[in-house]
Amino acid sequence: MTISRRDLIKFGVAAGTALSIPSVLRAQTTEARTVRMVKNGDLSVFDPTLTTANITADHGAAVYDTLFALDSKFMPQPQMIGKWGVSDDKKTYTFELREGLGWHDGAPVTAADCVASVRRWAQVTPGGQLIMARTTDISKKDDKTFTISLKQPLGLLINILADLATPCLFMMREKDANLPATEQVTANIGSGPFRFNHALARPGASFTYDRNEKYLPRKEPSNGLAGGKIVNVDRVIWNNIADQQTAFAAMQAGEIDYLQSPPMDLLSEIESDPNLKLTILDKAGSDYILRVNHLQKPFNNIKARQAMLHLIDQEAFLRVVSPDPKYSHTVTSIFGNETPVSNDENTGWFKKGGNPEKAKELFNEAGYAGEKVVVLQATNVSEYNNISQLLANTLRKIGVNAELAPSDWGGIVARRANKGPVEDGGWSIFVTDEADYSLGNPLTTSFLLANGDKAWFGWPKNDEFETLRAKWADVETLEERKALARKMQRVWWDFVGDVRLGQQASPILHRKALSGLIGIPNIRPMWNMQKAS
Repeated sequence: MTISRRDLIKFGVAAGTALSIPSVLRAQTTEARTVRMVKNGDLSVFDPTLTTANITADHGAAVYDTLFALDSKFMPQPQMIGKWGVSDDKKTYTFELREGLGWHDGAPVTAADCVASVRRWAQVTPGGQLIMARTTDISKKDDKTFTISLKQPLGLLINILADLATPCLFMMREKDANLPATEQVTANIGSGPFRFNHALARPGASFTYDRNEKYLPRKEPSNGLAGGKIVNVDRVIWNNIADQQTAFAAMQAGEIDYLQSPPMDLLSEIESDPNLKLTILDKAGSDYILRVNHLQKPFNNIKARQAMLHLIDQEAFLRVVSPDPKYSHTVTSIFGNETPVSNDENTGWFKKGGNPEKAKELFNEAGYAGEKVVVLQATNVSEYNNISQLLANTLRKIGVNAELAPSDWGGIVARRANKGPVEDGGWSIFVTDEADYSLGNPLTTSFLLANGDKAWFGWPKNDEFETLRAKWADVETLEERKALARKMQRVWWDFVGDVRLGQQASPILHRKALSGLIGIPNIRPMWNMQKAS
């Protein structure tokens, strides 16, 4: 008799899930003001300036606060800022902190903290680097006031400070922000609505966040990431459960309240459960992306990169992460599907079902001679895990010596920084994703950089593309941006900065007792949510 995965889960639930749920969960009781969540992957980097990983950005949003925040219409609103203004010549911005801001260690937030935080963030983000290139000075005026003085006007300054593209601009204490942007801040002391509970931290198992009783929210209603950050629960616990089946069984048994990545092949099972609810928090979803290593063989050759465009059957890859087609779509624009600048320029390579023969031909033209192609495989992120396995098999079918390198996501975050050959611990390809929304702004997303060593992992380099991207800050109308976007996309798909796998707007799973979840790209905030007893 063949037992299906669905039958196995039903059996597990009927048996009280005693065999599938970790003892740490079985031992816990469900307190009305404690929320237990299972996030995508494991939290291994705690410094939200150091990485683009969304789980670290979620951690940052809980512990730290921001100068500005985007509302539900993606308009920037003051958050830590009480008042701000700009000079008549549009070159000097003055910011004054609002009352009641304090660090978790009891010290007040000062302008010096903000200046140091902006400077550190600007070292590693595209938007920050643009600001610094146009800045003559960022300095404090008094304990609550600081200024940004520009060489020339930058009308998008406030938008860049508020942007959702990771790494987001979170404010840190001056002594933390004075660390180099390449050195991790581990204190986890912010001024945000939650405190990180160091005493209850269990790396690899769970992390705990407690309500910051001294946090003073803004008076405006919660709206996107803007407005008052009201915390309605006392504690939030992130349990690390890598296996989706185990996490889902724990959800059904009432052991957890929120599962960021429910098993997509069990949606009908989920929808029949009266205690559970599927909710899409980001309507545009994310685009899955293959980052290839431009520095090492075989993808230092443009022909090998072009081969990957023809090799990928997007619908096949989407099926392994989202069997229900209503949650996914193919994508051919580097600017995503849902942004105002998405376009169809230079997309002739796209073919339903892919074109493996063309891919094989291009690998041969690249002089591919059987070099090992290492695919980093995140075994604890089901979507990445499934995509990586399909990718390796697809490469092998056309004669590429593809090898999977399994690890948890934290291991990949560490390894992807290695620029060396695979023989020295380097890599060839890894799977990631970016919010479709973020891809609409090449000034702030790290995914649309092509400046070599300064670019994001994969380190693509193309001077023509960078020249076009530099013009984005100064075009004033949407029509001008659309025209510029078409030129940029033509160049990108010629040199193949990366490879797109499709778009998915997947739901999160939560118990119906949990409400008030905020829907916004990239960040999953924990304020505003409520748990009914």
